[in-house]
Amino acid sequence: MLLELIQGTEGGGFVVITDSAECPARPLLKSFVNAALKRGEQVHVLGFDVSEEELRSGLEVEAAHRLLFHDGYTDPLGWRGRDGPSASHFSAQEIGTRVGQTRDAGPVTLVVDSLSWVLRHSPPAAVCQALQELRRGAAAKRIVLLLHSDLHPLGVVGSVCHLASAVVAVAAYCGPGGAGGEAGPQGVATSTRRSKSGKVLREEEGFSVGEGFLVQVQGRHPQPRWTEPEPEDTQADPAANLTFNLRLSEGERQAREKLPLPFAFSSERKSALLQPRSGGGRILYEPDAADDFDQEDPDDDLDV
Repeated sequence: MLLELIQGTEGGGFVVITDSAECPARPLLKSFVNAALKRGEQVHVLGFDVSEEELRSGLEVEAAHRLLFHDGYTDPLGWRGRDGPSASHFSAQEIGTRVGQTRDAGPVTLVVDSLSWVLRHSPPAAVCQALQELRRGAAAKRIVLLLHSDLHPLGVVGSVCHLASAVVAVAAYCGPGGAGGEAGPQGVATSTRRSKSGKVLREEEGFSVGEGFLVQVQGRHPQPRWTEPEPEDTQADPAANLTFNLRLSEGERQAREKLPLPFAFSSERKSALLQPRSGGGRILYEPDAADDFDQEDPDDDLDV
């Protein structure tokens, strides 16, 4: 899957590459840039981590004129007033303006090297909103971000990766060498791609970046999209070891059903209660000496 993402043959209009200090992924990022230049695309790079000379080093010389470097490395926070992208003012409108001023008629690939500089000096929510606007906009056909995952909390990394259509997590390779005495891969890339239908595919691949930033895959380990829990063979019976019986036999169940309930009335008792009786009850009231009842003023005895 890694080679397909680099060549652009698989879905991945928004690709996030995560790395760490243990295994930097800038050579892999330059592989994405080199492949886009070979496809004839115009590549805009927002550079914060390295200079333009270092980024261009080793790329295709014939296609170098299609790479436009927006210098955020010299003045990343805009303190010197240089005309470059600022890590503290990362917005989709500004990036769209920069890309539109020098855009050709062909497709455009936008590369951010790296987004960690931006996240260190801008609110993560504002950065994610800008990325969402860039993804939905028409400024670039493809967006490729480099993110140093060991510099940020897991929640921030997860929020950025959630916006992407493909994520390539790069880690150091700790296994044995290759077959036939060959050297082992330089790193392990775990690629996760989300299709438009919602299907998620994941593949773990050992890779090496050679001359000209050509990527060579050394071993593929596809992983399932999900894992089904294994069914249990036997289920525990909660009433197995009790000292009393919770179940009724058939005779006990029939006897329980015939037992009259204390709050239920039979038809005979209902008819007996509803029958009128001869000689109904009466209430007799005999006033005593304390009763001073005035027909004209019933409330005369109240102190009002």
